Amino acid sequence: MTSLQDVRVLVVENDELNAMLLQLQLESEGMAVEGVAPSVGEALRMVEELQPQVVFLDYWLARNESSTPIAELLQRLGTPFLVATGMDTSQLPAVFDAGIKLAKPYTGEDLMRALRQALELA
Repeated sequence: MTSLQDVRVLVVENDELNAMLLQLQLESEGMAVEGVAPSVGEALRMVEELQPQVVFLDYWLARNESSTPIAELLQRLGTPFLVATGMDTSQLPAVFDAGIKLAKPYTGEDLMRALRQALELA
């Protein structure tokens, strides 16, 4: 099983409360949250600057943006990612097949398992 200790993660989530709770949960598992990006533009910049080991994507972001452009960049870079969504995961664009899909609502255990799976794909 892949260890999450000290793994550098970028969180892409526009809801401040959800982002904060997610950050606390990831840090409690020993991960290093490199940053939180609320928008596509900020996430693209942070992926390039921070070069995280894994990225958590919320599918729908502010201003009705989807995280598709971020997933496309991550796929090109070979950076593992997971996407969380409340919609049917089979309806996600094909680029998300390169990552792990996590259906909302999910448990903390589901999240950690998905992160480990994403890292194992790398």
